[in-house]
Amino acid sequence: DQPVDLVFLLLAPEGAGADHLKALSRIARMLRDGDTVAKIRGTRDAVAIHALLSDTQASHAA
Repeated sequence: DQPVDLVFLLLAPEGAGADHLKALSRIARMLRDGDTVAKIRGTRDAVAIHALLSDTQASHAA
């Protein structure tokens, strides 16, 4: 019974195989970090959100 405030859309080409599952897994890992979630919620600019997600993905991949 909680309102939804974060929505992710994942688009992948038909022949991408399991790449979409890897991307979904990365998103799930990012959302486990409360600081990252707070930053996403506090950012309203699409470019800034993209930069935040890209930086976070890079740090989780290392």
